[in-house]
Amino acid sequence: MTNERRVLVHPDLDSLIAAVAARFLTKLTDLLDEYHEVNIALTGGTAGGQGVQHAVRDSPMRGAIDWSRVHFWWGDERFLPKADPDRNEVQAREALLDHIPVPPENIHPFPASDEVPDIDEAAQVYAEELRAHADPSLRLTVPRFDITFLGVGPDGHIASLFPEHDVRIDDDRLVVADRNAPKPPPERLSLTLPVINSSQRIWLVLSGAEKASALGLTLAGASPIEVPAAGAEGRRRTVFFVDQEAAEQVPQNLIASSY
Repeated sequence: MTNERRVLVHPDLDSLIAAVAARFLTKLTDLLDEYHEVNIALTGGTAGGQGVQHAVRDSPMRGAIDWSRVHFWWGDERFLPKADPDRNEVQAREALLDHIPVPPENIHPFPASDEVPDIDEAAQVYAEELRAHADPSLRLTVPRFDITFLGVGPDGHIASLFPEHDVRIDDDRLVVADRNAPKPPPERLSLTLPVINSSQRIWLVLSGAEKASALGLTLAGASPIEVPAAGAEGRRRTVFFVDQEAAEQVPQNLIASSY
C-alpha cells in the first residue's frame, strides 16, 4: 500500500471550502460503492470543520449519499458540557449532522464533561467506543477511518496534539486526556498520532497567511514533536488542501495539479 502526499492550492477560502466539500462527496460516493460502511473523522475549526460541513449540507450532491451507512467520529474535542457551543460536536451538528438522515447510533462524539465528569475516564470511554467498532484488518483496535479531516494551527498543532507539550503525540494509547492544553479551554480529549495515522486518507485543510509557516515546516520534514502536523501520514494518501495565502512557503514542485 503506497501513501501519496499532495498539496492542492485554491485561490481563496471560499473556493477551497467548495472544492473540499465537492471532493468529499465524490469520494464518499466511491467509498460507499466499495464498503458496506464508511467511517469519517471530523475536525473543528473554520475551514476544514464548519466551512466544509456547511458546504456539504448545502450541496445538491448530499441527496445521493446513503447516510445510514456513514459513521462520524472526531479527532479531538474540548472537554465541556454537552450543549456548549465551543464543542466540535455541537458545531458539526449545527453545520451538517442535524440536516442529513444519519442514524443517531452512527454519530460517535467524545463524552462531555456533564456526562463523564472525569476527563481520564472520558478518554477511556471513547477508547472503548473505538474498540467496539474496530476493523480487524488494522494493527490498532480502531475503526477503519476512510477519511480523517484535520485542521492545522499556526503553531502546527493537529487535533489537540500540541508542539513540545507534555502530552506525547506518539502515545501508545488510543485517546489522551490533556488537562493543561496551551490553547483554551485547557481540558481536551484527542486521538493519538498512531490512531490518526491508521486512517486510510488524511485531509488537512488550511487557510490564511498565519498558517503558511506551519505548512512550510510540515512539508520541509520538521520533527512531529515540534510541528505535530509533520507527523500526519495516512495509509493511502495525505492531502493538504490550502488556499493561496497558506501556500506562500510551499515549493512549486510540491504543488499537485489534481487530487
